[in-house]
Amino acid sequence: MREAASPRVELADLRALSARIGSDPLLIQGAGGNTSLKADGILWIKASGTWLAHALERDIMVPVEIAPLLDAVSSVDPAAERAEQFTIPDLNPSGLRPSIETTVHALMPQRVVLHVHCVNTIALAVRTDCRSELATRLDGLNWALVRYARPGLPLALAIAEHSSTRPDVLVLANHGLVVAAETVDAAEALLNEVTQRLAAEPRSAPPANMEKLRALGVALKDVAFRLPESDTAHPVATDPASTEIAAHGSLYPDHVIFLGEGSAIARPGEDAQAVVARIGAAPVSIVFPGIGVLMREDATPSADAMARCLADVAARIPPGAPLRVLTAEEHLQLTDWDAEKYRQELARKAARKSA
Repeated sequence: MREAASPRVELADLRALSARIGSDPLLIQGAGGNTSLKADGILWIKASGTWLAHALERDIMVPVEIAPLLDAVSSVDPAAERAEQFTIPDLNPSGLRPSIETTVHALMPQRVVLHVHCVNTIALAVRTDCRSELATRLDGLNWALVRYARPGLPLALAIAEHSSTRPDVLVLANHGLVVAAETVDAAEALLNEVTQRLAAEPRSAPPANMEKLRALGVALKDVAFRLPESDTAHPVATDPASTEIAAHGSLYPDHVIFLGEGSAIARPGEDAQAVVARIGAAPVSIVFPGIGVLMREDATPSADAMARCLADVAARIPPGAPLRVLTAEEHLQLTDWDAEKYRQELARKAARKSA
């Protein structure tokens, strides 16, 4: 029988896995997603605002005392929303805050938890008819569909509604995917199985018209626009079905945090200047139907990652599929929340450093 790995070895294994999945834009975009390991009463979890892709280069895992945090969750204590109050300073030299979804990881009974923003999962999880599709594809696994709730304590409480069945796979409506297991290897194997089961072929789309895009990005007095970091962001504009899907509104939380509410879609004949004048503000990104996407000059790397994510998700949603978009109240819950403001500020600081 194989001897159990020490917590130090397990944490190293988790960091290596985190870097692997963090480098796959179909699983993780920018600072999204989080991973964790429970060992000796401590929850080691990714720090808020950091990138899983950097897990081998930087110290991004934060230690949190599990017992007092779970006590706060069970009593619905507002302190549970500020998991940094439960960190262990002597083991946290970086001083970073734990993930905004620390309560979710703490509530899961399994030792290893992986939360990803898998585009194939999201393409199903934003549909009002997703349950039947999931039932077919996830047959034989212990899974649950969790109603949409704001990340953090509300999401943890929504997940707790399924605690009696102890699911290993959670599909989070309008959000993403969680898989959990007792070892890092088992969690990775389960993640691979679920993502393969939920895989969908994206629609093909014509390439962007770069010449027209550059002409449309007319510099304004106070703001300029640029091309996205990746050409994979453009299909949301060049595929009419994807453009229509984007026009419905915000499909998941990180879109709201890094791109703003909904999508700014140019009308026929509008350039960037006309879009800004009509909206009354400079959006983080602009979708020009049939042409391509422009990003505001100061858009962070996380915003660029989310622009690609929107294209990847929309291309996997069938035309005419019934969608659930985030409500005005759900937008406000995200944008008027201290934990997300902290994550946005970290993204801006990182962007300034790399500039």
